[in-house]
Amino acid sequence: MSSSTPSSATTTATRLAARAVGLEKVYGRGDTAVRALDGVSVDFAAAEFTAVMGPSGSGKSTLMHCLAALDQPTAGQVFVGDTDLTGLSDRQLTVLRRERIGFVFQAFNLLPQLDARENMLLPLRLAGAKPDDAWFDTVVTTVGLGDRLDHRPGELSGGQQQRVAVARALISRPDIVFADEPTGNLDSTSGAEVLGFMRRSVDEHGQSIVMVTHDPMAAGYADRIVFLADGHVVDEMREPTAERVLDRMKGL
Repeated sequence: MSSSTPSSATTTATRLAARAVGLEKVYGRGDTAVRALDGVSVDFAAAEFTAVMGPSGSGKSTLMHCLAALDQPTAGQVFVGDTDLTGLSDRQLTVLRRERIGFVFQAFNLLPQLDARENMLLPLRLAGAKPDDAWFDTVVTTVGLGDRLDHRPGELSGGQQQRVAVARALISRPDIVFADEPTGNLDSTSGAEVLGFMRRSVDEHGQSIVMVTHDPMAAGYADRIVFLADGHVVDEMREPTAERVLDRMKGL
């Protein structure tokens, strides 16, 4: 395990899916102000599965929301690929989120009146784009729900619903997928199904994924873990195991 604090320095050979530079986020003003992020600089490599971990209140969800253009930082810069999000209009941010970012929520966020196929294709339909049939078939095969496409969310297990949600995030081939506690509402078996699917999407299709999690078992699926504490990046780990992650989290 590395004991050094990660920096934003990256070799030119590494293609970045996203990065933060001097990121700050302050909620409130004056004596009641809360500094959720305090000068965070961190890179996220393309075609890699990164987990973000830290104690409650460490800033991990705030970091993800700023990176995914769901929240505006107080100071600093956020890049998706080479695009600097600073100064983009609301309309430009909406287009960027729709075309280049996928997001997976803990609560699935599927529309109950739509079947699995319709939920998966919803982002493309909203964008007025046609699905790539070959890519859709590839995602459905990878997610293992080919026989459930005409089932509505209420007819699917929690693990199946979350796999639909992950597939939905991948259908538009985004530059990067952010997942906020994607296994938080699942039992261990269903969680392993979802994490295995995410792992395959990186290994087999070159997807870039950043996942916030508090679960050492979930983090063990990642290539790299970034640890936050009190709004700062304090450590990182390569080739994690659940045991090593648990030991490191005890130190935080």
